[in-house]
Amino acid sequence: MSFLWFPLNELPFVLLTMLVAFTVHEFAHAWTAYKFGDPTAYEQGRVTLNPMAHLDLFGILFLLVAGFGWAKPVPVRRSRFRRPRVMSIAVTAAGPISNLLLAFIGLFIYLLLVKAGVLDQFATQETVWTFFRYFIPINVMLFLFNLIPLPPLDGYRIVEEFAPLRLRLKMMQFEQWGMFLFLLFVFLPPLKAVTLTPLFSLGDPMIHNATIWLAKLLHITEPFYGFA
Repeated sequence: MSFLWFPLNELPFVLLTMLVAFTVHEFAHAWTAYKFGDPTAYEQGRVTLNPMAHLDLFGILFLLVAGFGWAKPVPVRRSRFRRPRVMSIAVTAAGPISNLLLAFIGLFIYLLLVKAGVLDQFATQETVWTFFRYFIPINVMLFLFNLIPLPPLDGYRIVEEFAPLRLRLKMMQFEQWGMFLFLLFVFLPPLKAVTLTPLFSLGDPMIHNATIWLAKLLHITEPFYGFA
């Protein structure tokens, strides 16, 4: 029995997807912070699309065996923003939004290939479809996953910015327990059934509706592989 979360023969597609998804996500944080006046990430070489600047080896290994992972967090000093609260929210939201955009771009490219007839050969179609079958849903999942309001995820940082100072100080006292709580949601089926499962189930209709809309836009009527 394999200890990997994904089929071994499809592992290259998963790794390539996560390489792009993690890199673009962290780059989006770093670039937005830099544009808003915080050079911290820039000074640490994080305003780059070089994956080596963003990937966390342990996070990648955890992805392979547990189905989820992480990259190196981007350092942000909100005190350097002209409008700390608004700009912090924008910097935080840039990461998840970048994954949603990647999913949309990936779906658009796949449908363009379908329309152009590039996938007429079965072997080519199967290979390309397998890649996009991971690339599109995983980026949607990362968009939804990072909106969970638990530290250290982006959703928590957004909620934190909306909270009054007194409540924010209390929230900081419990941040160290956020990861443990998240692991309970992942590994305890009763908790997962009422938290992560309903959240991730939103991904299927998102992809389905986007596919229908883009297929109509591109005037694609012939059958093709779907993703949801």
